[in-house]
Amino acid sequence: MINLIVSIVLYHNKKEQIKQVLQNFLGSQLNIRIILIDNSSNDDLQVLSKIDERIEYIFSNINLGYGRAHNIALKKSLEENVPYHLVLNPDVYFDNGVLEELYNFMENNKDVGLVMPKVLYPDGNIQYLCKLVPTPFDLFGRRFLNFGIFKKYIERRNQIFELRFTGYDKIMNVPYLSGCFMFLRTKVLKDVGLFDERYFMYPEDIDLTRRINIMYKTLYYPFVHIVHDHGKESYKNKKMLFIHIINIIKYFNKWGWFFDRNRRMINHKTLHELLGE
Repeated sequence: MINLIVSIVLYHNKKEQIKQVLQNFLGSQLNIRIILIDNSSNDDLQVLSKIDERIEYIFSNINLGYGRAHNIALKKSLEENVPYHLVLNPDVYFDNGVLEELYNFMENNKDVGLVMPKVLYPDGNIQYLCKLVPTPFDLFGRRFLNFGIFKKYIERRNQIFELRFTGYDKIMNVPYLSGCFMFLRTKVLKDVGLFDERYFMYPEDIDLTRRINIMYKTLYYPFVHIVHDHGKESYKNKKMLFIHIINIIKYFNKWGWFFDRNRRMINHKTLHELLGE
């Protein structure tokens, strides 16, 4: 029986990069299957499926976007009753034992719907990827107003929004976890649904985490770590910035811009638990 399906969405990635990512799994003690969903304009990356019989390659022949492409693999996990599914970025690396520890943690904590480990930059610095449900200022303000008189306010806000005050050294129930590494209990998706395909990319992880968090725990687990070679493409590429903005607008149109009662309740509960008040 398969314990875990891993899905990775590709888009004209370098073969050597993906080969390095695949090495994370080939020595795993878990019974896994890896599904590569290729959004590229050609199927040059199909050769990656020949590395190991556990690798399945799906060529979409169109750029479906992040969430919609992952949903192809998530539906397979649901149809085959695979207990766990890992949504993974193609720029993430980790040591042996990480998957096994997260698997055992989920097996022993049935109220957890999603877990994310500690995430580091390649230089060893921590990535602050545990966040509250964002307000418009959290997403737009720190992107476009991070200068002058606003800079100090944004830095203070990030201490709260990114939960930096916690030290990132304990297990935390967090309503917004990064989509770079989402270790999901598959059956929770029957209750909350898959990625919302209205988003081409970027806020789909916010949307899914908060939906899971309403019914299950969505935990940060700091006792194992991964390395995420995060490129911040929307900071470098105007086209990606435009895509980011459009999809964030879609997110707030769905959940509410300034009047999001669910956001207020979730964030209040999260801070109350973490501050012990």
